[in-house]
Amino acid sequence: MKTNVLKEELQFLRGLVANPRSVGAVAPSSFWLARAVAAQVDVDQPGPILELGPGTGAITEAILKRGISPDRLTVIEYDPAFAKQIAARFHGVHVIIGDAFNLGRLLANRAPQGFAAICSGIPLLNFAPEKRHALIQESLAQLRPGAPFVQFSYGFGAPVSAPEGATANLAAFVWRNIPPARVWVYRRA
Repeated sequence: MKTNVLKEELQFLRGLVANPRSVGAVAPSSFWLARAVAAQVDVDQPGPILELGPGTGAITEAILKRGISPDRLTVIEYDPAFAKQIAARFHGVHVIIGDAFNLGRLLANRAPQGFAAICSGIPLLNFAPEKRHALIQESLAQLRPGAPFVQFSYGFGAPVSAPEGATANLAAFVWRNIPPARVWVYRRA
């Protein structure tokens, strides 16, 4: 799972230049941010895990290091080059190339019992509030009751207010990231 750091950073910069709106940061997620996001996944809960917008795979690696087997993890990546990199780097992880804002269509009953967790690296603040809200609602609908939707953000507040019947809580503030980031956890009641 180790990768050449320079190669990863160059791939990240390529993605940033090609589509800055979908990358949304000036550097890949740090080890500390990835670890803070992955810490929200309960490894004792059975079932599939979903990651949205894995980019270069920092969070993917952190999830797997927590003990989640690769065959339990599905990732949805918009950028085909990032998706190819994830597939090559993390054997056994299910990689879907597509737009996570079309979540229901992309998953096509992949987890009929619901996901045990969803982690998102999508730069939500780059999108209109209605689009952000729709993604959170669709993601919560794909989860088992009480399972976490984990979203990191560079903003001061939650990137989306909690939809009715759900909560949004700050789980971590990560100074050791460029820029510093907050990790939010949404759950349906």
